[in-house]
Amino acid sequence: MTTEPLAGSDFTTYVAARRRTLLGSARAITGDDHAAEDLVQCALTKVYRAWPQIRDPQAVDAYVRRAMVNQNTSWWRQAWRREERATGIVPEPRAPGRAMATAGPAAEVGIEDRSLLWDLVQQLPARQRTAVVLRYYEDLPEAEVAGLMRCSVGTVKSNTSRGLATLRRMYVDATAA
Repeated sequence: MTTEPLAGSDFTTYVAARRRTLLGSARAITGDDHAAEDLVQCALTKVYRAWPQIRDPQAVDAYVRRAMVNQNTSWWRQAWRREERATGIVPEPRAPGRAMATAGPAAEVGIEDRSLLWDLVQQLPARQRTAVVLRYYEDLPEAEVAGLMRCSVGTVKSNTSRGLATLRRMYVDATAA
């Protein structure tokens, strides 16, 4: 572990190297491309402010993920972010940003069904979606997900289990139609 603070130019290098991955994670957490951009920007702003205090370059990803999860939770709690507005325009279907990791729920379906699965993941409640994304999209261990979500490992397990059960039900319903 390094004991010297990270230099400012290291932040620019880090962002250049990790931005695409961070956007993919944020897109999976928020379910929206624009919110994902905002989430990454907010998280990186917080990380930039704390950059001189970060002494372990290995911990930067965890620090950024924590900042994203915390910011997303904060936004979710704000009433104006939860308001849904009905419109007369039906949006065009989105292309998925990145396929789910093959170790997770996507391993059970064919490649042609991954787009459907991705759409179903976006319909999960926020806590379940976050747990499923961090466990299977980010491939993080339960203990790390618990730390990021600031909950117990048991809560991560139950949110993941419920999320997967809901995904299975929704998948069966969607493919039966």
